[in-house]
Amino acid sequence: MTTVSGDFELTMDELRAVARYAMESAEEVLPVFEAAAPEDPRPRAAVDAAGEFVNGARRTNLQRATALDAHRAAREAATEAEQLAARAAGDAAAAAYLHPIAKATQVGHILRAAASAARVGELNAGGDPAVGLELIERAARRATPVLIDVLGRYPLAPAGKSRVAELMSVLDASLRTAPASRGPAT
Repeated sequence: MTTVSGDFELTMDELRAVARYAMESAEEVLPVFEAAAPEDPRPRAAVDAAGEFVNGARRTNLQRATALDAHRAAREAATEAEQLAARAAGDAAAAAYLHPIAKATQVGHILRAAASAARVGELNAGGDPAVGLELIERAARRATPVLIDVLGRYPLAPAGKSRVAELMSVLDASLRTAPASRGPAT
């Protein structure tokens, strides 16, 4: 099995678990972007590239390029919800290249798509923070033991002032205290 080394090792299967988690989050909110910018294929291409990797393809420049393109689309989006939806798509493709270095910034590659999706849910509910927390709980239930194990190799999510950073910290704390038997919600 191929591994990526740094401060610790990550296997391709572990990277695929992280990418799947981010991709599932991005898929939840991609329609928000596509409804506003149906002519812009960049976020969808990033989710599709993530899906190729998740389903067994080698990670290639496709994931890197589409991640960057989706992040560009996010910068060009008109609303916060559209921006976050596009960024989540970019994060899904970028997850294939999670670095095995013990830096808090890497946690964003694992959890930011889920936190962004929760924030989109809040925004769609008129800014209701209870909706975001409910979506974070759902994201926590969706986390697999492999994802939780990978997350545990990294420091805590970096503190931030944005609502997405707050939601990411809540999710991070929830997963680090999760029972080992947690897995996909049924």
